[in-house]
Amino acid sequence: MSEAMHQDHDMAHETVVEETWRGILEARPGARRGNSAVIAAAYAEPRLRALYPFPSHGALSFHRNTQFPWSNDLPYIVGDAQSCIVYAPLRLGGTLGEALTPREAAALVVVHLPDDCGPAFEGPWPELDRPAG
Repeated sequence: MSEAMHQDHDMAHETVVEETWRGILEARPGARRGNSAVIAAAYAEPRLRALYPFPSHGALSFHRNTQFPWSNDLPYIVGDAQSCIVYAPLRLGGTLGEALTPREAAALVVVHLPDDCGPAFEGPWPELDRPAG
């Protein structure tokens, strides 16, 4: 099989998470944009690479699922190549670390991931507290 055909075959078997990371890393048309140093540092962490990346408004958040509504229960990074802040999950509020390099920020997020976190599943986050009806 030629290398081009092999790449096409591999790409056809990518998960949504893998395809999303690749699109962001390669700055493909239609892919979300974020700080390349922060994204590369997060991608270098295997546990973060298994989560759904969502760069938006200067932040890089990670989700346990691939479609809205998002899990929104994990720490996230705001920053650039010079300085990053890691914030606790939205429902908790607060910061976990400041004035970090992208690599330090990614490592800090990993330390604060729940033990049962990852890999992300395809689909929306379950609405567990919605009343049956």
